[in-house]
Amino acid sequence: MKRISSWLIAGLFAATTLPFTTPLHAAVQTRVLDYKAADGTTLRGYYAWDDAISEKRPGVVVVHEWWGLNDYAQRRARELAALGYPALAIDMYGDGQTAENPNDAGHLMHSVVDNTDAQFARSLAGLQLLKDQPEVDATRVAAIGYCFGGKMVLDMARRNMDLAGVVSFHGALATATPAERGNIKAKVLVLNGEADGFIPQADIDALKTEMKAAGADFSFVNYPGAKHAFTSPDADKLAKEHGMDIAYDPTADSDSWDRMQAFFNKIFSTKQN
Repeated sequence: MKRISSWLIAGLFAATTLPFTTPLHAAVQTRVLDYKAADGTTLRGYYAWDDAISEKRPGVVVVHEWWGLNDYAQRRARELAALGYPALAIDMYGDGQTAENPNDAGHLMHSVVDNTDAQFARSLAGLQLLKDQPEVDATRVAAIGYCFGGKMVLDMARRNMDLAGVVSFHGALATATPAERGNIKAKVLVLNGEADGFIPQADIDALKTEMKAAGADFSFVNYPGAKHAFTSPDADKLAKEHGMDIAYDPTADSDSWDRMQAFFNKIFSTKQN
């Protein structure tokens, strides 16, 4: 798990066409939601929704990168809400903790990835909280994550949580809890940087083998020349500050966001039973 401790942030913008009408004068609202996981941890989520849409609609869980539920994760939730998807940026660390430096971020991250019971309790609590929101059609929910969060959403799919689909943006791929055949309901989209030095080819090969063996509906996109954190406009600054091999790639950023939207249009096209 040591290579995970160098993960960093992720992506930004675009637009989509949803299976319902969005009024011209949409207004994104936000609120902080306190909740608890089964392991007893107090968590603090950030919920965003468009109050100009009256009907229930698909919702999206957003899982933060290793820095914790910071402004970046909150901004992602607002962007999804602006597209018409109520979005909950969940808290995987507890009490809304965030880190200001890589050492603290790595410590917080490992407190989760080294404790799978806590990881899944907190993932499940966040998913249920989103489903409980009045704007959300609980039968149509997806999850997206970046870096650390990308691993979290892949593991949610591996545990067969009740999700229509998951999208991992330059997330870690290795896992201690591989999917079992016939036990992965969610469709899976992985968006990876070909030049990501934190994701070895062996992990990519293992993921593809795992998904095939599990019978998953799985797609993998490898962006030529894209490094880790390719969706983050702040990646170049962070690379300089922390000596990280990461870089923003606007082409991969835009294309990956577009692919996410197309993926959502597909998985949310009909209501699930």
